[in-house]
Amino acid sequence: MACTHKALLSAYQDCISTKRMSATEDDPVVSVLPIHLSTALFPNIHLHQFPLLTRPLQVPPSAAQSGKKVRARLKHKAARLEVHVPVDTRPEVWNKERGQELGQARTTDDSEKDMDSKKEKAPVADQHLSEVRLRSEQIPNKGAYMLGIVRDGHIHLHPISQTHQLRPTLTYMDVHLRKSRRSRVGVDDDSDSDDGPPPDPDDPNPPAPVKKRTKSSDGRGERSGLTVARREMLHAMREEEEEPWQDFEYHDGETEEAAEAFNAIFSKSDDKLACTSDLASFFKNISGL
Repeated sequence: MACTHKALLSAYQDCISTKRMSATEDDPVVSVLPIHLSTALFPNIHLHQFPLLTRPLQVPPSAAQSGKKVRARLKHKAARLEVHVPVDTRPEVWNKERGQELGQARTTDDSEKDMDSKKEKAPVADQHLSEVRLRSEQIPNKGAYMLGIVRDGHIHLHPISQTHQLRPTLTYMDVHLRKSRRSRVGVDDDSDSDDGPPPDPDDPNPPAPVKKRTKSSDGRGERSGLTVARREMLHAMREEEEEPWQDFEYHDGETEEAAEAFNAIFSKSDDKLACTSDLASFFKNISGL
């Protein structure tokens, strides 16, 4: 526990109350809530935001009847989180044929990234889009973020270590579009598209053949033109793809496991905390005040 924070917050609250009382007698203090600070679950408390989610993060009834559940997985080093939510497959809101096409594209995308190499895969023809994948982007914390809960007239604070925004990931659409182009043009036609039309055998002055770009003498070829920032970005992306996923169990807010984690947030200590700083230094450390 950080003993300084509770005492400083209490001092700040007392200061605010004193100012209000001196300003007007019609603005009394309504209530005073003791503050408790706990780090029992640190650094495992994260803030997850879903800007595009229009309904609760729950399994649709049609998918729940089939025994499907929300799944989650994490890459620790990359700080990348994915939440997989089963789709609603009711005929009035779901196109089965379209889901089959996109499901095959996702299977190909997973194979290229080797994301599910440890799992036994079914044939591509049997795949269908069965879930929506919400992928996270970590948001830098500006200052100290706290989870605050009022219980029995006390405020319980717990620090938040990471903040993530989760949005649907649609990388499989690139695979689907690539297959669609090949089906329209043809793989053989597309492979020679850069060579231009064949030369006319009756032309007395045939054009000179186009030289293809080769690697430079230093062996780096096109890589020599990459900036340092781009090389670092590509290196980070490669490291993230190589890091294996770690599967997690997802528990809804009404489950026994969620209730157990919720109760672990609250401080069990009633020790009085001693202030080690004065009020002036506390106000100086508040950004923008």
